[in-house]
Amino acid sequence: MRSTLLAATCFCALVPFAHAAPEQAAGQLPRTIIPSAYTIAISANMAKTRLTGHETIAVTAASSTAQVVMNQAGLTLTRASIDGKPATITEDQTAQTATLTPAGGSLAPGKHTISIDYAGPILATPNGIYYDDYKAPDGKMRRMLVTQFEVADARRMFPGWDEPDFKATFQLTATMPASYVPVSNMPIAHVSKTGATQTVAFERSPRMSTYLLALFAGDLGSLHGSGDGIPIGAYAPMGEQDQAQYALSAAEEILPYYDTYFGIKYPLPKLDLIAIPGNYEAGAMENWGAISFIDNAMLFDPKTSTQATKEGIFIDVSHEMAHQWSGDLVTMKWWDDIWLNEGFATWMENKATDHFNPTWHIWERQHADREGAMAVDALSSTHAIHQPIPDIAAANAAFDQISYQKGSAVIRMIEDWLTPDVFRAGMRAYMRQHAYGNTTDADLWAALSAASGKNVAPVAKSFTDQPGIPELHVARACQGRDAVLTLSQSRFVLNDPNAAKLTWQIPVTIGGPGLTTQRLVLGATPATVKFPGCDATVKANLGENGYYRTAYDRASLNALERNFTTLSTIDQTNLLADQFALFEAGTAPLSDYLDLLTRMPRNPGYVEIDDTLTHLVKLDVLLRRSPEQARFRVFARRLLTPEMTRLGWTKKPGEPVLDSLLRPKLIMALGQFRDPETVAIALSKFKDFAKNPQSVPPELRGPIAAIAGQHATPEIYATLANLVKNSPDTEQKLRYFQALAGAHDPALMSKSIDLAISGAIPNGRIIYALAMIAYASEQPATAWNLVVPRLHEIEGHLAPWSKDRVLPILLFSSSNTELSDKMLAMAKASGSHGAVIYAQRAAAAVEARAAERARAIPQLGTWLNGRHA
Repeated sequence: MRSTLLAATCFCALVPFAHAAPEQAAGQLPRTIIPSAYTIAISANMAKTRLTGHETIAVTAASSTAQVVMNQAGLTLTRASIDGKPATITEDQTAQTATLTPAGGSLAPGKHTISIDYAGPILATPNGIYYDDYKAPDGKMRRMLVTQFEVADARRMFPGWDEPDFKATFQLTATMPASYVPVSNMPIAHVSKTGATQTVAFERSPRMSTYLLALFAGDLGSLHGSGDGIPIGAYAPMGEQDQAQYALSAAEEILPYYDTYFGIKYPLPKLDLIAIPGNYEAGAMENWGAISFIDNAMLFDPKTSTQATKEGIFIDVSHEMAHQWSGDLVTMKWWDDIWLNEGFATWMENKATDHFNPTWHIWERQHADREGAMAVDALSSTHAIHQPIPDIAAANAAFDQISYQKGSAVIRMIEDWLTPDVFRAGMRAYMRQHAYGNTTDADLWAALSAASGKNVAPVAKSFTDQPGIPELHVARACQGRDAVLTLSQSRFVLNDPNAAKLTWQIPVTIGGPGLTTQRLVLGATPATVKFPGCDATVKANLGENGYYRTAYDRASLNALERNFTTLSTIDQTNLLADQFALFEAGTAPLSDYLDLLTRMPRNPGYVEIDDTLTHLVKLDVLLRRSPEQARFRVFARRLLTPEMTRLGWTKKPGEPVLDSLLRPKLIMALGQFRDPETVAIALSKFKDFAKNPQSVPPELRGPIAAIAGQHATPEIYATLANLVKNSPDTEQKLRYFQALAGAHDPALMSKSIDLAISGAIPNGRIIYALAMIAYASEQPATAWNLVVPRLHEIEGHLAPWSKDRVLPILLFSSSNTELSDKMLAMAKASGSHGAVIYAQRAAAAVEARAAERARAIPQLGTWLNGRHA
């Protein structure tokens, strides 16, 4: 699953280093009954939003049992039988179970058949089986049938064993309006029509987990192609299907590439991509053979879409298609290993994207994702990649930057350590051995160890089975004419003085310009490396393939600073990021980072400017309403203006893709820093755009609208609100909502909340909209005061797991510990485990920002005074 929501916070448990085979989590089903084949027939009444169903399930009793316990949620089971004999039904909606008691005594060990009739709702919120009402390109309202089952919502469409290791085959039949175009995991076997309804039977699937079953139906148009002999379809709301061409072309390229990489051909008879118009919280979902996307993650319209959207589509398609092997064919045993799905797919999306689009320099740009993961992994609320998952609330919360981005970074580090060819050989063996089955990460380490001849588990588990980030210390001494560097390690933390002391097995790559690169695995015992020249410029984590911070002693840092421009762009960026992180941790002064920043080359690379923008914006947030903010903004403008002058406002013929991506980011940043020239040009262009949208290219519409929103008059705000209401697709709605969210007037902020829940923004993106109001307005406390009285109303539009995130997301950029205390108290009072997890993550981040703000204001003032700024 690919989440496009703003990742603002992190999980709150420290766990032991080692883990044994997982014990059965609370709420998991007994293992006495094992399903092997479902035959499910549902009838969807789209007018009344109700479904009825009948299913038969082939099961095996592992031992004699008096009861059959399965999952259901919100369903009413009206009749049940086992082997043709009536069974008593007991439902527990709180536990989300149904218990069948067979007439006449216990079930004997062996094979049995369960038959159930049931009914339930087709939901309005984007989880389980639900309806999606949207405005079609012709201006008319349409209704679509959608499913989203991960983590545990298949139980809302049919009773069953809704846990990932209960794999079975599925034969689905669905009755629906005759005008609907149906799509599921497997091809259609046959269709029968009676008047205004049709009954569609799909072929039986291979063995798979319940959360991968899918059904979509509505007024859909489609495009068709193929990859490596497999038919590929791309479905979208009728009238928008041509915008799916880019996603379809990407899938046609990627499928043969994955066939080769994994050494196993795509195992299903077809692959479809389905664009969901707006009301889709998942972002994208790897349903086997029927991948679903929110529309702006799949549809590309050259008239209105940006290069960033185009890139995002390729990346999202790559991610979900990687899951067709890692996640679907081979599935984690329980949600404590969700990172095996998501971390691997995140790593693989980059590998595929880089292969087909080398000019995008995607591996270098993963620096931003790595930094995002480290920002939460250094907090007291972090958790290990492999973490205990006691219940479904904790499973939903595990879809975070630790599972995705840290997981990806650790896989990249292990691949770099083993070499790509050896790593791929291990992956192929892992896939062959566990196809159609379930695994833990121990199975992956065993396969990689066998392929490499190295004991992979101790290195890998030191990063997956314990939380946090190692900090590599580099201390220099001169021996004769050589620099001798002593390498040691500690734990890097942000505002966590009581953090457990941990040790990693760190694959270290160290060297520098003109030096021979050295590699070693650093454990608890310090190690030494030697390079010629006492003043040699030596840098650790060359190429940034390692997941660790580096702290240099003064002599080593001085050498790096003197010769900063001789380093590669990614190594310059890595050094800058580490120095900023050390300031955040309180172990280095802010001046070390700022002095290094002033040594940036005249034409820095994209990743270096992007990292600089991130840190300058972060400092600006820390300095909100402080006496130093205005002077800091002058410095930031002076630093960025030469690069903006180079790029200009107009795209040049044949310019690099990265310049096209950087231009809107620079404009946005200069607008935030209140650069007079940038603001004046943006407001003028927005005025022209309001009269004639074609006067401004798509790449510039977002930044000029955002700057207009920051300076919103009632007239500007009304223009932006109308753009949100009338834009035909999610991409544009979110673009213009993000802009109006920048309005600082509390009355306009209140209107933005009204707009977010009015239907103008799809339910699946309300959380994103609220986050934007709190962040872009630069007033998270005001946003909090406006949202809290309306919390119940807002939650009515959200899927269950999103209700837990409303308040934490408002504090994404806040350093107000009073608000975070209130949030924690409300979360604990709610009785929701998920709410407490998200609140603890957000509170840890708020407390860290408060500490950083207290250091940043005086240190920045001193540094600026020294520059006479």
